[in-house]
Amino acid sequence: MTKSDLPFMPKFFDRYINLVEDHTQLIDGLKDNISVFEEVKSQLELKADYQYQEGKWTVKQLLQHCIDTERVMSFRALVFAREGNVELPGMDENLYADNADVSSKSIENLLTEFKTVRESSIFLFESLTESQLLQVGTCFGKEMTPLAIGLVVIGHPRHHLNTLKEYYF
Repeated sequence: MTKSDLPFMPKFFDRYINLVEDHTQLIDGLKDNISVFEEVKSQLELKADYQYQEGKWTVKQLLQHCIDTERVMSFRALVFAREGNVELPGMDENLYADNADVSSKSIENLLTEFKTVRESSIFLFESLTESQLLQVGTCFGKEMTPLAIGLVVIGHPRHHLNTLKEYYF
């Protein structure tokens, strides 16, 4: 399934979905995107604890945010696919970042964790039927489908890769 199969574009999350090419098949996009940060790995290592402005995340916090977000989004997709019309709470990304201790994590460790979480997401989305991918649920007060969530999972790290290139490197 691709973006054209979305019954509607979820507000707010469209910023991530729009970073996914129209022709990209969901599973192929998840697989192709597993190494999204590899092209800048050496820069990530050089800037691991750097924050470009007071109050902004460090590079390691940004990577942990991508990992945490994918876990939460995959959970949402599972709930919507299995339960249908359910409302789930939002995620306070800053609270998550404040409570994630990345001080002892290396960039290598974070990239390995990202890939492992992605592999789990791929198994989840491969297990869902077309009907399940189109079940509607609500999160952040926004209606979404597991298909939209899968596309967010692809686009969200791309968004942060763009942020890294623009502000950190």
